[in-house]
Amino acid sequence: MDRCVVLVDAGYLLGAAASLLAGEPARSRITVDHAALIQGLRERAEADTQQPLLRIYWFDGAPDRVPQPEHRRLRVMPRVTVRLGALTRSDGRWAQKGVDAAMHAELTELARNRACSDIVLVTGDGDLLPGLMSAKEHGVAVHLWAVQAADGDYNQSEDLVAEADERRVLDRVWITRAVRAKEYGGNCAPPPAPRPEIAAILSAPLPESALAAQAEAQARETAARADAQAAARNGDSAPAAPSRNGSQAPAAGTVKGVPTPKDLAGLRGPGSHPAPHPQHPQTPPPAGATLRWSSDRGWVERPGGSSVGEPPETASLPTLAQLTSAEQRWADREEDITTVGGDPFEVGQVFARRWMERLPEPGHTQKLSTMYPRIPHRIDGELLRYAARFGLLAHKDDQIDEHDRYAIRAGFWREIDVRAAAEHATASSD
Repeated sequence: MDRCVVLVDAGYLLGAAASLLAGEPARSRITVDHAALIQGLRERAEADTQQPLLRIYWFDGAPDRVPQPEHRRLRVMPRVTVRLGALTRSDGRWAQKGVDAAMHAELTELARNRACSDIVLVTGDGDLLPGLMSAKEHGVAVHLWAVQAADGDYNQSEDLVAEADERRVLDRVWITRAVRAKEYGGNCAPPPAPRPEIAAILSAPLPESALAAQAEAQARETAARADAQAAARNGDSAPAAPSRNGSQAPAAGTVKGVPTPKDLAGLRGPGSHPAPHPQHPQTPPPAGATLRWSSDRGWVERPGGSSVGEPPETASLPTLAQLTSAEQRWADREEDITTVGGDPFEVGQVFARRWMERLPEPGHTQKLSTMYPRIPHRIDGELLRYAARFGLLAHKDDQIDEHDRYAIRAGFWREIDVRAAAEHATASSD
């Protein structure tokens, strides 16, 4: 077939571009216009091979192979196919798994089936050498493209360079048509600026019962340390083994940071046992406990000191799925793919905007605004499931990133506040 195919190792292409433009291979240091990049690859491939393009294959890694926002945008572009390998973290560094094998399999399969006359490889990995040689044996011309190296040297396998039929270097001028370095004041990227909405939730004071429990736990820890030191001086064994950092293990029921529903249910203290909730007889809430994020299994402070679960005024709030038609669902998916960037705060805003626009009764927004900072459980669960489409809730360093959850909910509340304020102004003017 007289046509060309482009196989792109995204880790190599974008990592080398980051080294060239930002001085280090971290892809977080660059901003990529993927539409312009794909168009540039297509035009260069057709010009170099003198053949029309059949397809561009984009090979990249992703945590748990969950498509990230950039992958979602790429795979709906014309003549683009995305192939994902795993992205794993080892010794503090991210590494792709399965990407080279997928590229090798695609390369040999295209050549064996004579699907094209020319193949363009954008990679530097010598592991593709057997696939390159196999393609040549099947009569396919192999073009090897490199990204200009920051130090002027090779950033590709020399064996790969030696075996390629044609070689091209994508220089700085070509790269900067679609890729640019992020502007920072120093050599290293600064930490992201905290959003006021998230900071307000995180800095909220803990419930009195939580503070009392912490103080009690610290007192027990101090006493235990004193006993251990006395026992050591007398030659006796210590009563409690210290943890690896030299401190005693925290006592059960201690709350650190913002309490979760589990923390609140586990807190116990003198005078902190109100009558059990009828739906949760085994987990009575501590007095004055305020839930800092959503769950109808937890407890929140109410006027008059009563603690309840899902309040009647919000139990009837419809979910976004109940308010969305099939046509709207299709339009939502298109918007997610093409325009929603995947920032946690932005994701929360988009969800809230859709939900409020489709509410049949404007009064629902005012009801919800009185619940801040708690989102009704059904809506909150739907919000987090929506965010999971963007890979925001994937495991990072074997832990769920709670800051993303706060950012998602803060974006949700920002939209709620804006709409509630607008409705209140409209009502006042009438």
